[in-house]
Amino acid sequence: MDVESKLKTLPEWRREGDEIRRTVTAPDFPTAIRIVDEIAVKAEELNHHPDIDIRWRTLHLALTTHDQGGLTDLDFTLAAVIDDIAAKHGA
Repeated sequence: MDVESKLKTLPEWRREGDEIRRTVTAPDFPTAIRIVDEIAVKAEELNHHPDIDIRWRTLHLALTTHDQGGLTDLDFTLAAVIDDIAAKHGA
């Protein structure tokens, strides 16, 4: 898989080892929680769950496919979904 090419389509994401990461800043704390809630629904549908660290209105997200030992297409699919959710909420 060409991770760097895939990251060019997801400019908010960066690679760190076997993960891709993004920070999302929501307008306020309730919006940050709504973003996490929507991510949770989509992650459950995909059966692929990100690591999420919530700090007030800032979300730190990390994606990797643990059972595959690194990045897969599923990580990039969920990253694009997260980008859409964040944008919808003004983050």
